[in-house]
Amino acid sequence: MLTPQQIEEWIRAGIECSQLAVDGDGRHFEALIVSPVFSGLSRVQRQQRVNAVLNPHFESEVLHALSMQCLTPEEAESRG
Repeated sequence: MLTPQQIEEWIRAGIECSQLAVDGDGRHFEALIVSPVFSGLSRVQRQQRVNAVLNPHFESEVLHALSMQCLTPEEAESRG
């Protein structure tokens, strides 16, 4: 069964993260991803960046669903 930790490893392997938290039930997951690489990107572009890293896992159907919140470090800090 797929774990949140596995997804965290995949994301960290492809994106520099200052904060990363993944939670889920083995099939559906949600992630908070804070990264400086998101600076200057739209919400859609940020998600596309993450999806590009995870695409092999979506294509193989190991990963079925991931909702994500992608923030810059400055945005995360302002939210507390």
